Amino acid sequence: MTTTPSTHLTQTADAYDSIATVYAGLPRDDLRSPSLDHAWITAFAERVRAEGGGPVAEFGCGPGPVTALLRDLGLNAFGIDLSPAMIDLAREAYPDIRFEVGSTEALTLPGEELGGIVSWYSLIHTPPQELPSYFAEFHRALAPGGHLVLAFFESENAPLTPFDHRVTTAYRWPIDDLAGLAREAGFTELGRMLREPGEGERFRRGHLLMRRG
Repeated sequence: MTTTPSTHLTQTADAYDSIATVYAGLPRDDLRSPSLDHAWITAFAERVRAEGGGPVAEFGCGPGPVTALLRDLGLNAFGIDLSPAMIDLAREAYPDIRFEVGSTEALTLPGEELGGIVSWYSLIHTPPQELPSYFAEFHRALAPGGHLVLAFFESENAPLTPFDHRVTTAYRWPIDDLAGLAREAGFTELGRMLREPGEGERFRRGHLLMRRG
């Protein structure tokens, strides 16, 4: 059955297509060791390997640097993104890694196949009412014992807050609220990290590590 993408997905894909080359050229210091973000991704990779490995998907992979880091950490990683322009750049930069155009809203992956899922700031543009269906898809695609890692803009205990992201409207989430949505979808929280904004960053960052039962 063919489904029509949600309006926000089309708008998000078009917006990132328009700035793909500029976006790919941004510095990625947060992904380099010894940053906290690098440590968090490394911890996720260790948990996935401890559970026996399995393929790992990064949803909203953009030009591919996080997917490449996951590969370098020993995972069988591949990337999926709404933006065809982003996928073209990822394939050019990392020709040995699988990248494909796709949507988290309706995954084409078999159920219970993945050892891990990474959503690194890829849910920030999702309207809040649609997030439960995304977590349900993550749960369906992960094998029992599979791990999910999330990175997002945290709202510092304020209510859910939309803001003027440079690309298109995005949302800042209270970490407890986002963790609650994941629990409702069948995930168990293993850990969380909050870090203060770095140089050039506006907001505190939230990170969650979850396990599918």
